[in-house]
Amino acid sequence: MSKNIVKELSFEFALEIVAIYKSLTTIQKEYILSKQLLRSGTAIGALVRESEQAQSRADFVHKLSISLKEANETDYWIELLFQSGYLKNENYEKLKKQIVSLNKLLISIIKKMKENGLK
Repeated sequence: MSKNIVKELSFEFALEIVAIYKSLTTIQKEYILSKQLLRSGTAIGALVRESEQAQSRADFVHKLSISLKEANETDYWIELLFQSGYLKNENYEKLKKQIVSLNKLLISIIKKMKENGLK
């Protein structure tokens, strides 16, 4: 049985997002932007998980495409939190690296599936 890299990376990322959310709400008392980050950042992995039970190849690609949209939204919230001074540079760099990797991986999977017969 092979490892599901996107499943593992998205779960690790979700754990990081939860930790950042806790810090933002407890220490910095920031509730609105951090909630958006929590929602979109944890949705990535949930949708990847959901794609495992897809009813067809098209359904699989659809679920991963939604996951990619959530990843793009998460990238926005990471950037906004950093530029507004809520995220420290070390947290920003770590999250940015992870979200870029997830985006590339999701794009690669979706592209490969479409090349193999899905439009």
